[in-house]
Amino acid sequence: MTSSPRTLPDRRSLWAATAPELPRTEPLSEAISTDVAIIGGGFTGISAALHLSQQGAKTVLLEAEQIGYGGSGRNVGLVNAGLWLKPSMVLQRLGQSYGQRLISLLSEAPRLVFNLIEQHAIDCEAERAGTLHCAPDRRGEADLRQRASEWLALGAPVRLLGGEETRTLTGSTLYRCSLLDPRAGTIQPLAYVRGLARAAVAAGASVFTGSRAKGWRKVGAHWQIETEHGSVRAPWIIVATGAYTLGLQPKIRGEQIHLPYFNFATDPLPEELRRTVLPGRQGIWDTRTVLSSFRLDRAGRLIVGSVGSLAGSHQAVHRAWARRVTRKAFPQLGSVELTYAWDGSIDMTSDYVPRLHRFDPHILSISGYNGRGIGPGTIFGRELARYVSGAIGADELPLPFSEPHGVRSRALRESLYRFGSLALHWAG
Repeated sequence: MTSSPRTLPDRRSLWAATAPELPRTEPLSEAISTDVAIIGGGFTGISAALHLSQQGAKTVLLEAEQIGYGGSGRNVGLVNAGLWLKPSMVLQRLGQSYGQRLISLLSEAPRLVFNLIEQHAIDCEAERAGTLHCAPDRRGEADLRQRASEWLALGAPVRLLGGEETRTLTGSTLYRCSLLDPRAGTIQPLAYVRGLARAAVAAGASVFTGSRAKGWRKVGAHWQIETEHGSVRAPWIIVATGAYTLGLQPKIRGEQIHLPYFNFATDPLPEELRRTVLPGRQGIWDTRTVLSSFRLDRAGRLIVGSVGSLAGSHQAVHRAWARRVTRKAFPQLGSVELTYAWDGSIDMTSDYVPRLHRFDPHILSISGYNGRGIGPGTIFGRELARYVSGAIGADELPLPFSEPHGVRSRALRESLYRFGSLALHWAG
């Protein structure tokens, strides 16, 4: 029995509507053994499965729903280098050794993503025109100047663009300046993770969907993961469930602040208008605390996103805001119809740095990408595969192992994100 396609429960996702078909998978229905068991079928888990299988390890991946059902299939599709943090803040929070290693690794993440797309012929609308971080006000301009200075000092090929160049590339007069990062680009994220899954299966990985991991226990020298209709026994476990960890490992959820993010998309714009909206083909986002993002897909649909949930009556408020901000950014479009709508959760951490945990010497977990899932997820999956296979040691990983720590007032902070963005979009 093959898995049946599932999209977002009660909304229409552009990515689900336009991605290639799901890879053929089945629920786990027996007791099996493997070298490495991976929990989570997003960027990190699939990347780890692909790289482990290429290294000759017998690998089993368990996904509770379908490939890309979580954040990997719900995001904007910007492939960026680095974290949200400026490089100086990464060094401050991780120290010189780990900080430099993480900055260097994530600088290479977009290249890895686009190389994998080319190597495995993944049809995911890959666009390597870079991305633009845009400043709508003086505060944002000062922030971008500092970011540009720090990245240039590290040898990154970024460029700070003035108002005129920014208007030329965006087709909008909203921004005072922008930071162009030519290492970056855009993809159709659900198509990308499905393509990675096909590559992993072709390399020898066993992928089971509709197979929620209920937990693990020690059986002899190995660990056993139970699902509803089967089990997997392995000496190694990688947990890569991000913001969709649910009840599997409460300690991971306890250190996450879930930030809701939504996207709306239009039908394809007419050709004459498409030439005036993001003509440089970069994906863009701004420096505001409650940020906005814009990008085009291959067919010329305009995608606008921001912080907030589309649950219940919230959708009407955010939809009205999306129409207003689109008219403000691109008045040549007039009134636009928003045909597609979807949302998801971003797993934020208290210091905006990802978390690498070791619940046992052979049970690893990575989470907390803070809205930068594509590049970091892909490259962290590769690095965990290298660690498990013995290619690198713990002191060569890009993050130190740490103990999970709960976030004070986590529920309150999540409510502030959800209802604060709602109030802001209602007022603005």
